[in-house]
Amino acid sequence: MARPHRRDMSRPELLFPLFAGLETLEGVGPKTAQAFEALAVARPKDLLYLLPYAGTDRRRRDTVQGAAFPTTVTVEVTIGAHFPARRKGGPTRIMVRDAMLEWTVVYFHAKGDYLQKLLPTGQRRLLSGKVETFDGVAQMVHPDHVLRPEEAAELPPYEPVYPLTSGITQKQIQKAAQSALARAPVLPEWIDPALKAREAWPDWHAAVTSAHAPDDAAALAATHPARARLAYDEFFAHQLTLSLARQSMRRGKGIASHATGALQDKVLKSLPYAPTAAQSRAIRDIAADMATPLRMNRLLQGDVGAGKTLVAFLALLVAVEARGQGVMMAPTEILARQHFEGLERLAAAAGVRLGILTGRDKGADRAAKLADLVAGRIQILVGTHAVFQKDVEFADLRLAVVDEQHRFGVAQRMELGAKGQAADVLVMTATPIPRSLALASYGDMDVSVLDEKPAGRKPIKTALVAVERMDEVVGHLPARWPRASRPIGSAPWSRSPRWSTWPRRSSVSSRCARPWAMGRWGWCMARCRPPRRTPRWRVSSRGKPRCWWQQR
Repeated sequence: MARPHRRDMSRPELLFPLFAGLETLEGVGPKTAQAFEALAVARPKDLLYLLPYAGTDRRRRDTVQGAAFPTTVTVEVTIGAHFPARRKGGPTRIMVRDAMLEWTVVYFHAKGDYLQKLLPTGQRRLLSGKVETFDGVAQMVHPDHVLRPEEAAELPPYEPVYPLTSGITQKQIQKAAQSALARAPVLPEWIDPALKAREAWPDWHAAVTSAHAPDDAAALAATHPARARLAYDEFFAHQLTLSLARQSMRRGKGIASHATGALQDKVLKSLPYAPTAAQSRAIRDIAADMATPLRMNRLLQGDVGAGKTLVAFLALLVAVEARGQGVMMAPTEILARQHFEGLERLAAAAGVRLGILTGRDKGADRAAKLADLVAGRIQILVGTHAVFQKDVEFADLRLAVVDEQHRFGVAQRMELGAKGQAADVLVMTATPIPRSLALASYGDMDVSVLDEKPAGRKPIKTALVAVERMDEVVGHLPARWPRASRPIGSAPWSRSPRWSTWPRRSSVSSRCARPWAMGRWGWCMARCRPPRRTPRWRVSSRGKPRCWWQQR
């Protein structure tokens, strides 16, 4: 067996066989091992968790008579006469007889001597495969299994069916899975005994063995004790990993960012409203985290309109007051520019310099921004993925804010935090996340929830309307405009004849070309490049047009 890699040395020696090369399994060569990569199987331990998704009933019958054709039948027969193919590539027919009926077994492109050896006339064989009728006669084409009567025990009553990929057959994957199972050790139990007893879960070894040997269709359900146990193991391991990651993050050395609150007070006094209790609570939690010498890693969750951006900006001011810098990154340029334009007034009230960096910045303009950033003259930066680039350096980055976490990923979030030697990280998301799911997905983070909206904030209503009712949608718009609302429509139009049932842009345009709508609606399409798209959106944010159609 292959010697374990150096990085495997931290594993118990008991697990080494499961982390060996895939070629060490029975029936797996280099070519097959390469094919397994398409199934995300690289080592024997991966096969343990590549579970069957279906099964085939292989229980024995005395005869095919009375079966509901087409169906899979397993039956012992006596082999009769062979009738070779009359033409090249034609069917070779072999007569067989079970306890009550004579029928045929059919092979294509098979040599006669091979079939005589596989199915010798006058001998008994156990056949299992799909039986159907042809010209009123039952026949089995290319049986799945042909066994001697003494080998019948090798065929399970219910055969597991695994997901496949090019270059791998069911027999190969079944053989490899059994070889991997033979290496699975009996491990000490790690689940709470009371929980394990309450759920009637088997031990790990028994669970993984049972999952690969289902008795019937019910054993394939996610609620089956064996599969439920393995699913719990996966979630439990995930939570432990996140807990260790958070523990490591909290042990990680950071820089304490202390603030007097003077800049925050200036911003709050400039607002026409007071922050909600949830916003104040979140700000206190964030400021307390930033004041410790350990790195902050916090999730800020709140619905659209709950005031996450204000909380994030006040947190960035904590970094500025501590003589550091902050960065807020958005997934798209439109969102980044919306943040920048929305924060300009607040930054002016606080007396801090706000900058923006996107992929559109080139040449001297970009170089000037990077110089100001590394010199500390830009105190708060708003940007897109351009912030990840290697030439983007900060004088003293204290806080990194990521908007819409689901658009980035953990690796990018950590890379952004690495821009500062010990930068705190604050992630914002508008996606409603139940607490249990938040702990599962963001278990390495502390969570702050904005569960209320500022007074006077109007709710956003979303409606799904069929294309055939477009005239009703357009006719409804005039009633909305006097209320100072700004409807936004999303339509899947296309010029391609492949999508002929979708409305064309000209069709939507003609419906909106009414006297009361002229000059009061506009377009924002995916094909509009940033120089055209951004001015259109900026016009919308200032009140005209009143209605926007955007391509979905």
